[in-house]
Amino acid sequence: MDRRLSEIKVGKSVIIKYFEKDDIFLKLMEMGCVPGEIIIIDQKAPMGDPISILVSGYHLSLRLNEAENIWVEELEVDTEKLK
Repeated sequence: MDRRLSEIKVGKSVIIKYFEKDDIFLKLMEMGCVPGEIIIIDQKAPMGDPISILVSGYHLSLRLNEAENIWVEELEVDTEKLK
């Protein structure tokens, strides 16, 4: 089941399915966020914004309004093996 990245809990791993808005696609693609890429939700700020994800071997911070436009599928894997 596809969900928004902003809804995923810390520690979960997901695979990017698609982007809701095309205007954010190029920005995220340049940072390694492309459909098919596995990412891990690393941290969330105390108020929930921004979030930190692990993608392509590095940490990336995203605002919630950006994360809301990324649709993902949650994976059932041990995230420690992916870090």
